[in-house]
Amino acid sequence: MVAIRNLRLADISAAIDLQGRVYTAIPAFRPDQFESLLERFPQGQFVAELDGHIVGIAISLVIWWDDYSLHHTWASITNDGQFDTHDPARGRTLYGAEVCVDSAQRGHGIGHALYEARRTLCRQMNLKRIIAGGRLPGYGEYATLMAPEEYAKRVIWGDLYDPVLRFQLDEGFDYAGILHGYLPHDDESVGNASLIVWLNRHYDPARPTLMPERDLP
Repeated sequence: MVAIRNLRLADISAAIDLQGRVYTAIPAFRPDQFESLLERFPQGQFVAELDGHIVGIAISLVIWWDDYSLHHTWASITNDGQFDTHDPARGRTLYGAEVCVDSAQRGHGIGHALYEARRTLCRQMNLKRIIAGGRLPGYGEYATLMAPEEYAKRVIWGDLYDPVLRFQLDEGFDYAGILHGYLPHDDESVGNASLIVWLNRHYDPARPTLMPERDLP
């Protein structure tokens, strides 16, 4: 059974190894980037464990969404992976900066469990929504035939299949547009990403943002 907990310093090496195996064309995080995340927002960093092995990670930060909108890239919203854009004092948006799941362990509900951990955190913190830029790994096959906007629409309509966007739609996220040049090194997506959003129906604008306790290291 998959277990979800907060990322710890001792997990960094395994998390980097997982990223390297899953995303061969996208550089894995450096150790100092994980350390920055744990220093700034340990509650927002999750790992999935199966049989004692790390098989998935989910990286998040809190942002002031008005600073970014449809014109951001992964580099701009994370400040080139320094993650000092984390802004819990003003922000009401949980931003999903990374999800990585071991492709050899499909069928165990790992992705769903990580997404559910984010939704739980969003509710606990009284944040308005979760936003992320999602890869479009199937788009490369169609890039010479259509724009990424048409590709995404056809996936939504069910005419084409994209494993990431379809999964996110099935997880209750809404498609909100295309982020051009989001991940320039992502050849499968031709640098594009889908902007997706999940709204916290329990969000109360009259209440402050709350910071939950984290797991012990």
